[in-house]
Amino acid sequence: MSRYRQMQVFDAVVQAGSLAAAARQQELSVATIMRTIDALEARLNSTLLIRGPRGVSLSPAGEQFALSCRQILEQTEQAERSAAGVHACSGGQLTLALPLLMEHQVLTPIALAYLDAFPDVQLATRASHGTPRLLEEGIDVALVVGQLANSSEFAQSLGEVRPIICAAPGYLAQWGQPQTPDDLKAHRAVVASAPGYDAPWQFRCERNTRQVKPRPVLTCTTQRAAIHAAVLGLGLIRCMSYEAHAELQSGLLEPVLQPFASAGVPAQLIYRHGRRAEARVRSFIDFATPRLRAHPAFCG
Repeated sequence: MSRYRQMQVFDAVVQAGSLAAAARQQELSVATIMRTIDALEARLNSTLLIRGPRGVSLSPAGEQFALSCRQILEQTEQAERSAAGVHACSGGQLTLALPLLMEHQVLTPIALAYLDAFPDVQLATRASHGTPRLLEEGIDVALVVGQLANSSEFAQSLGEVRPIICAAPGYLAQWGQPQTPDDLKAHRAVVASAPGYDAPWQFRCERNTRQVKPRPVLTCTTQRAAIHAAVLGLGLIRCMSYEAHAELQSGLLEPVLQPFASAGVPAQLIYRHGRRAEARVRSFIDFATPRLRAHPAFCG
């Protein structure tokens, strides 16, 4: 296997976070991925990946090599795309699925900039819960929040979104700042009844995970309505960092109980066919990925 191909395989493992996921993306066996990494490490006389029961992580040397690989691969891909005219977008409709509130809070400015750069594309967005089936549902690209199940889709990691407990400053002035999850018993909450929003609130307490079911003073049909009610001072709300991004940035909502916040949730763009994807799909992936990674609603 050529040096360039070894770098591609190594980069795929780094981006995917596991040998199995990289194997699916590269359409190779896990054994071939492992042999390729072993050959690369032998050639460099350096350990790049640290294998553990929960997957792989980068050694200090691997971190430096991963950065160099990404730069070389991106420069090569850019040169090839320019030569082949891939970014001369063929136009047509691009169907994008994304979680509720992601369009309102995060995507719209990026979508407007993309359509300005690629005026022959018509963008159609579709709200989704969970991971959609791209082929069956006629979706070109999906922004997915959560762990990906085993699939043949290609993925671009965007970072993580965080669960946040927050409330309006006026509510906190009246009811006080909760200091521990137990304090929620003396507080009011606003919740949504939509699928995925009715689960108990989770907190990290030392080495354990604590679940608390708050007392709702208002149950809304949608999370957007619940966030609006929280802004009006009705109670505490649990949301993901992107769902109330504007309200948190402007100070209309303030986070609480941050030392007990549960772990972040990965976010990624998924699509089919990789570099063989249609021009409008590739143009959107290349355009949106760095902008989404840089968005403050995501943490790297």
